[in-house]
Amino acid sequence: MESNLLPRIIELDICGQICPASLLVALREMNRNISQLKDGTVRLVVKTDNRDGTHTITEAASNMGLQVELRKDRHYYEIVVGKN
Repeated sequence: MESNLLPRIIELDICGQICPASLLVALREMNRNISQLKDGTVRLVVKTDNRDGTHTITEAASNMGLQVELRKDRHYYEIVVGKN
């Protein structure tokens, strides 16, 4: 039976940080919540203004078997990790 509950959102604002620090912060949250990210009960939204971070974080999440979506806003990027 599929639940109609919305996933819990974890927002992580790492604007101003550069790699590898931005990657390490994002990895810490992904590792803390890996099973919930995979089962869809949690979604991680990472906000960054570091273009390199968009590549390293999305690649790391994909390598962990997580679904990733990258969105571009006017002043920052949003990396959404977890089931859609």
